[in-house]
Amino acid sequence: MSLKDNLSVLVVDDMSTSRGIIMMALEEIGIKKVDFRTDGTEALKMLSAQPVHLVISDYNMPGLDGLHLLKALRQNRTTQRIGFILVSGKIDQTIIDTGKALGMNNFIRKPFTTDQMRTCLQSVVGPL
Repeated sequence: MSLKDNLSVLVVDDMSTSRGIIMMALEEIGIKKVDFRTDGTEALKMLSAQPVHLVISDYNMPGLDGLHLLKALRQNRTTQRIGFILVSGKIDQTIIDTGKALGMNNFIRKPFTTDQMRTCLQSVVGPL
């Protein structure tokens, strides 16, 4: 089995359209084990009980935003090694610097192409 077949990914985004675009790109890449949550708090509960290999999270969400979710994941022994990609339409240098300090593995700006998502993923998990 290839990495694409085994890689488990959680998409966290409160907007159904954005979530759908991310999940469609993952499907086009050939990643089969994809789940989603609509907010950071729900994602954190799920990940504490059932960790995945990679989280792709929107930055701007009500309640627990992407960076706060990342911080919580890195503080929990069960989830601290999960790969983390931040997604946003407006990523500035402060967000990037904060994310890197918290242990973000990569980021991608919206809108993105499937090829850009593949490149972003491969920088975190290796060749797909």
